[in-house]
Amino acid sequence: MIFAFRSALIFCAAAGFAMACEVGCKSHRSDQREGSASTDASADSTEAKNAKEAIADAPEQATPQVTPPVAPQITSEGLEGALYTKEVQAAFRVAGCGGDDAFIPPNIDKEIVDAHCAALEADYAEFKKDWLDVAMPFIEKIRPPSTPSVVVYPFGGGDLVGALATYPNANEITTISLEIAGDVRGILKVDSTRLSRELAKLRDHLGKLFLKAHSRTLNLDIESHGAIPGEIAFPMAALALHGAVPVTLRYFTIDDDGAFHWLTDDEIEQAVKAGKSGRAGPFANAEIRFKEPNDANVRVLRHIAFDLSNKNVTKKPFFLNYLNKHTEVSAMTKAASHLLWDDENFSILRDWLMTHTSWMISDTTGVPPRIAKKYGFVQDVYGQFEWPEPFGTVNNHDAADFRDLFKGSDPLPFRYGYPDNNGHGHIVITRKP
Repeated sequence: MIFAFRSALIFCAAAGFAMACEVGCKSHRSDQREGSASTDASADSTEAKNAKEAIADAPEQATPQVTPPVAPQITSEGLEGALYTKEVQAAFRVAGCGGDDAFIPPNIDKEIVDAHCAALEADYAEFKKDWLDVAMPFIEKIRPPSTPSVVVYPFGGGDLVGALATYPNANEITTISLEIAGDVRGILKVDSTRLSRELAKLRDHLGKLFLKAHSRTLNLDIESHGAIPGEIAFPMAALALHGAVPVTLRYFTIDDDGAFHWLTDDEIEQAVKAGKSGRAGPFANAEIRFKEPNDANVRVLRHIAFDLSNKNVTKKPFFLNYLNKHTEVSAMTKAASHLLWDDENFSILRDWLMTHTSWMISDTTGVPPRIAKKYGFVQDVYGQFEWPEPFGTVNNHDAADFRDLFKGSDPLPFRYGYPDNNGHGHIVITRKP
């Protein structure tokens, strides 16, 4: 259960919140899943204290409110496709503990929601104190104000909390991972027994997410079939933590030319009856529109379920056609199983990032130094790195290059994705000079 991780959360401030809401480990090998997570190293309290003092002079900024905001009744007139506003607002209240009790559907017992949210309240507050309030001011100091407001986050399924902590002013965030968004409609039909079981599982996975600063592919994949799918539940928790509210949700497919086709109720029902499921089904890709309560600006999170391997990208060019509609983006990745080191299987995505990104933040699973140099980028590093954890496509050449890059670097007071093999948090900035 999530309660067990509170004492361990103190560790996050020193060793870092790997979460990126990478919600564990966002492994993205073509149709493979990440292996078991490594044992987290204990934080050194003196190091944590010194590291926090190092950023004590960071400029003040607005940070997420612990008390969940009340979501206004917002219409989404003019949008194409079926809108699942009632459903996403129910998920916001029931799973994320945001919004108003009026969002609780009649099939759900309010006492179950109250008990779930009471269990999460202290954990939200602790995560905010130990990670958001530490990481956000630090990143604010190193992120240029001119970074594009469009963010592309490969291997980033479920990690809206990390995306908004990194790019709090982003207007459009696209996360891509193997996991599907899932069917949000189930929240209006779930019974109390199943809901209680799923909320307990969600608390457990959120606890691991808060502790590790990233989400595991396995967790998200399991929860994609629940009444409140993980790719929807985790962003709802993120909105509550960041003081925002959902506006609506809709599903889409991507046409050959890269344009979105917004699915209607009839199209979804026909696809379900035809047995279409997974990344070929109607619930693979979703758009969640959200805003801050007193701000008229509506922002967008789009999740795309897609295998980013070279083989699949070549076979299904519609995905690159969609990406190519963006001329310049901000980017991020973390806990990505070192897939961007893999020349044979993930170089197409990597090359696209290098030709469309002006500023990218990652752990050492991001773009390796040899590739950054090839495309004329420079890399700034923060934190400490000795050697990678053995996830995914690690190779000694890139590992040694990163080790050399981090020589003499000061400790980082939080985790951002994977730590190194000795538990050190670290950040890599890949930028144009």
